[in-house]
Amino acid sequence: MTSPITSDKLPPLYKALIPVFVLITLLGINVIWIYKDDSIAGSNQIILILCAALAALIGFTEKFTWEEMEKGVIDGIAATTPAIIILLLIGALSGTWMISGIVPAMIYYGLKMLSPEYFLIATCMICSLVSLATGSSWSTVATVGIALFGVGKALDFSEPLVAGAIISGSYFGDKISPLSDTTNLAPAMAGTTLFRHIEYMLYTTIPSFLFAAIIFFIIGLNSHNTGNSLSIQQALADLEKTFFISPVLFIAPLLVLFLILKKMPALPALLIGMLLGAVFAVIFQPQVIASIASNTNTPFETYYTAIMDAMTVDISIPTDNDLLKRLLVSTGMNGMLGTVWLIIAAMMFGGIMESCNFLKSITYSLLKLVKSDTSLVAATAFTCISTNVLASDQYLSIVVPGRMFKEAFREKGLAPENLSRTLEDAGTVTSVLVPWNTCGAYQAGVLGVPTLAFAPYCFFNIISPVMTVLFSLFKIRIARLDPQLETKTA
Repeated sequence: MTSPITSDKLPPLYKALIPVFVLITLLGINVIWIYKDDSIAGSNQIILILCAALAALIGFTEKFTWEEMEKGVIDGIAATTPAIIILLLIGALSGTWMISGIVPAMIYYGLKMLSPEYFLIATCMICSLVSLATGSSWSTVATVGIALFGVGKALDFSEPLVAGAIISGSYFGDKISPLSDTTNLAPAMAGTTLFRHIEYMLYTTIPSFLFAAIIFFIIGLNSHNTGNSLSIQQALADLEKTFFISPVLFIAPLLVLFLILKKMPALPALLIGMLLGAVFAVIFQPQVIASIASNTNTPFETYYTAIMDAMTVDISIPTDNDLLKRLLVSTGMNGMLGTVWLIIAAMMFGGIMESCNFLKSITYSLLKLVKSDTSLVAATAFTCISTNVLASDQYLSIVVPGRMFKEAFREKGLAPENLSRTLEDAGTVTSVLVPWNTCGAYQAGVLGVPTLAFAPYCFFNIISPVMTVLFSLFKIRIARLDPQLETKTA
């Protein structure tokens, strides 16, 4: 098979794998042995920077210039700038939504409406519908996800388990929504149409989601940690005592969702939501503002400092209820800085790996092992997952394998929708399972749960790449090219 890779600066495989093995070894020591859940606080970032330096040194031996590598790093970090700004805005938004009573109201009504036995599957379903409508897993987690996470904690479910249900649902909707950026990117890279791509994704995505939903349903039915009814009733009473609780508070989150549905970019939509939260805090929760403001002399100073603190630093709403003490906290923009640092460090490593063609070298070596349709799909899926690990970016996990394997799929007589489906099944959804990937770092920052803690419970994200390989193995819904390059279903 003729490889689509023609670069005369393709490094040997062993050199490309050296920084990979060093990275995996050091991160393994860090996460499993030394720092564990605290590894995101700084040690992982240093390891990524050191491995980026190692990759650069190896790149020099292959005659790549510093200018080429520096451009790769700058381009990688530049590509994550919107994500970084979104993270900071979400930190501020979560603070204003906390002091305005929006999140407490969501928790209040959630505790009243959601049955503990069906909470996990309901969470998964709600997030899937919202992300399908908005096309964004990030916006879904940052809005309804935060509220459902608070409800789950109040019901005494484990935080990683609740995060897994939120993320599974959010990525299902994101993956098949025509409004999603990755759902548009994958067919563009593979050379097929958007709705043909969505049609073929449904064949693997729906079974994967059903399996995940069944697992959450069984866990919910058999869970013995579904909260104490007496403590929940007390929490509801204390929420009413602490906050003004009313459905009118939902105007802000509903408006944000409406703006996203109308295709307003995430940044201005979140900024509007943040400012509305601040306005609602002033109008509806003056007693809360007074309780968290300190060292103030005038009403203006009280309101100003309370809102600024909620947007920027750690705040805690005073309460005597032990259950609510865990829920009524926010870290503002400050709580996102560790995640921002992680993203920047990860893109340093990923940028150098990409600019020195190390990712291409690994992919080319995989292509040599391809003997059948199934091995080609499996190699593509493995490359998507590896790119998420090595390049630390969801979009690269679609672009790089899509570019590398497009010609291989054509030579095998496979229609491009097979490639686009594999890119989403293995690239889009596994990005959130990697702690130093932009998606994994983002969701960990928003929900406050380490990536490796919630990853085992992201059942949909784990099942999806397995499903796409199984469909190829058993030749289920595989589209082929005819001699005129038209497609028909095999």
